[in-house]
Formats: sequence, structure tokens, C-alpha cells
Amino acid sequence: QVQLVESGGGLVQAGGSLRLSCVASGRTFSTYGLGWFRQAPGKERAFVAAIGWNGVSRYADSVKGRFTISRDNAKNTVYLQMNSLKPEDTAVYYCAASIAGSYDTWGQGTQVTVSS
Repeated sequence: QVQLVESGGGLVQAGGSLRLSCVASGRTFSTYGLGWFRQAPGKERAFVAAIGWNGVSRYADSVKGRFTISRDNAKNTVYLQMNSLKPEDTAVYYCAASIAGSYDTWGQGTQVTVSS
């Protein structure tokens, strides 16, 4: 069973940067797609970015040009580099993996707070 553990969240001023990491257990990391989602207070969980097993990535319109998703299969890790952060990026960020189905495995989340 794959487990996902996020880290890298914190408090940052608007315009700043953070890099989130998500480490996966297991030996099949290179074979499945991964995504980042976020949930702001009082809002539904929303898609942020995804990267396929082949490295192809896609982004929500709200983060295009500011966020970059990448993966290091040797380290079983997926990253989310977040630049030019805005207060509206404040949320709990979740890593998810598509193991046997679409985003069927989730991490516990990491809080990102952007102050104005």
C-alpha cells in the first residue's frame, strides 16, 4: 500500500516562494500519475497541478506561470514549486496519486499561508 507524506508548507509573505514535497512509499513510484490539490477554508478541494508517469504536466489556470510540478523517480518524490504567491493561494495542499484509479491515494496535507 502506497503512503504519501507532504512537507514544505509554512507562512510566507505575498510574492514569496515555497516548495512542497511529497514522498511516496513503495517501489512503483515511476508508474503512476501524481497531483497536487488544495482546499481553502470554506471551499471545496480544488485541482492545482498534475504530472503523469511520463512527465507530462498540467495546471489549473489560477497557478499557470507561477507553480511548477516535477517528480524525481529516484527519490519517490513529487514537488510543487510555488512562486509569486498570493494571499488567495492560502490553503491546505494535498498530494494525491493515481495507483489503481484516479487519485485514489492521498496524503495528510500541509498548510500554506500567504500573508498580504
